[in-house]
Amino acid sequence: MKHRCLVTRRDFLRNSIAAFGALSIVPRHVLGGEGVTPPSEMLTKAVIGVGGMGQGHLKGINPQSKLLAVCDVDEKHLQAALKAAGEGVKGYRDFREVLARKDIDIVHIPTPPHWHALISIAAAKAGKDIWCEKPMSRTIGEGEAMKAAIARHNRIFRLNTWFRFEGRFYGMGVAVKPIKKAVQNGLLGWPLKVTVSGTTGFDWKQGMWCGRTNLTPQPVPPELDYDLWLGPAPMKPYHPHRVHATFRGYWDYDGGGLGDMGQHYLDPVQYILGKDEESPVRIEADTDPQDADAVLPWRRVSLTYADGCEIILDGENKMKGAAFIAGPKGKLSMNFDSDIPDLDKKLKELPDPEPQLTDFIQAVKTRKKFALNEINGHRSCTLINLAKIAVQTGRPLRFDPVKQRFIDDDKANAYINQPMRAPWKLEV
Repeated sequence: MKHRCLVTRRDFLRNSIAAFGALSIVPRHVLGGEGVTPPSEMLTKAVIGVGGMGQGHLKGINPQSKLLAVCDVDEKHLQAALKAAGEGVKGYRDFREVLARKDIDIVHIPTPPHWHALISIAAAKAGKDIWCEKPMSRTIGEGEAMKAAIARHNRIFRLNTWFRFEGRFYGMGVAVKPIKKAVQNGLLGWPLKVTVSGTTGFDWKQGMWCGRTNLTPQPVPPELDYDLWLGPAPMKPYHPHRVHATFRGYWDYDGGGLGDMGQHYLDPVQYILGKDEESPVRIEADTDPQDADAVLPWRRVSLTYADGCEIILDGENKMKGAAFIAGPKGKLSMNFDSDIPDLDKKLKELPDPEPQLTDFIQAVKTRKKFALNEINGHRSCTLINLAKIAVQTGRPLRFDPVKQRFIDDDKANAYINQPMRAPWKLEV
């Protein structure tokens, strides 16, 4: 029989003192070879929600942390995750049992969005740092509550989208950095118009993420705890199209293509425009009436800031010839095509954007904010939730970006803080 030894931080320090006669800083390579994390520095993690995106969080996302636990309300998902995770990982059906463990440092939350706020807040109260899937929250009120809880409990939070700091940004064919650099140095002028459309390299996937209005009740499969899957969402008869891979098509759980792709697309736009501390003041949607349950296609949404900057969401991908970002002095189109003479040369001579902390493990260890955190992440998720509310109400809206409330519109404000099904409630 093999015996496994769990080395605790206290054991490690005690053994180090005995070996060297005094506590000293020991180089990492002395403790186990170059690039090996010593036991005293190894962070641990749990993944709550292991279907779909959750599979990637097991090993491919944040591999520097040791996986100790997985959790899912679907027994098939849970068993598949345990098989993939390997020896030493324990499975749970209820996330609260995971959060009760004292040996877990980081909680990953790749659940459907209607669970993001409640689990993030509970994780913060339990002293865990948080790696949350996008969109950050299903409502503006949930995002406000998440932000407050993370601050109150001094936790580190990151959102699982990365284009503001690494990777090629969809149709632009380059990273966000040179786009940000051109904008912050005034090469395009001001104000700016950003067009997020299939014609500029961004697809809202409306055909994929619309819901169905003709669902008929089906038996709940024995492996699924449907009541816990719904959680704070209204109780509605089970149908397989509501859960797992197609849940995004229903307002109770997400917001269609806006929920799926919105934070990937709009968080970098917010960063490029320098809007991490503000929100639009006018929002308009061109759409047919929406169903109360199922997300249906919409044509266009515009979000306008107080200074005249505008973001256009082209749901039909019809804005032929539009630039991704355009101003009075120039524009940038797909594949970083520009009408600005000698753009590459000019960019080399201009100052770079301020550096960002993009290593989550370093953020956790130093207690410094990650590049995409609960504050700027809430602002970019608010872009998504504003667009959703404009689509759902079907009329122009005015928004106060400081109070984060709609002006003289009780119906729109009702979408900000939506009731939760008992016993679940949002800690405000």
